[in-house]
Amino acid sequence: MKHVMYVLECKDGSWYTGYTNDFEHRLAVHESGRGAKYTRGRGPFSLIWKEEFETKSEAMRAEYQFKKFDRPKKEAYIVERRSSDERAGKFPKF
Repeated sequence: MKHVMYVLECKDGSWYTGYTNDFEHRLAVHESGRGAKYTRGRGPFSLIWKEEFETKSEAMRAEYQFKKFDRPKKEAYIVERRSSDERAGKFPKF
């Protein structure tokens, strides 16, 4: 089972960060308006970032840390990770 930390962009331009072990289902719940209180009424969403972890605690730790960043630091984190994935020959699947 993969544990995922994900970042969605809401239609108002704000970002939502969450954790799940079933990303497709969780995204469908957000899209249906039954997701997190913050995302209700803010869809449709665009996936900004999705990162997989082996354990729940690793994913939740990453989510917690990411949520503490300000927007410029969040953007830098994602750019850095995407560049790292490209150099390693890994490409995000979204």
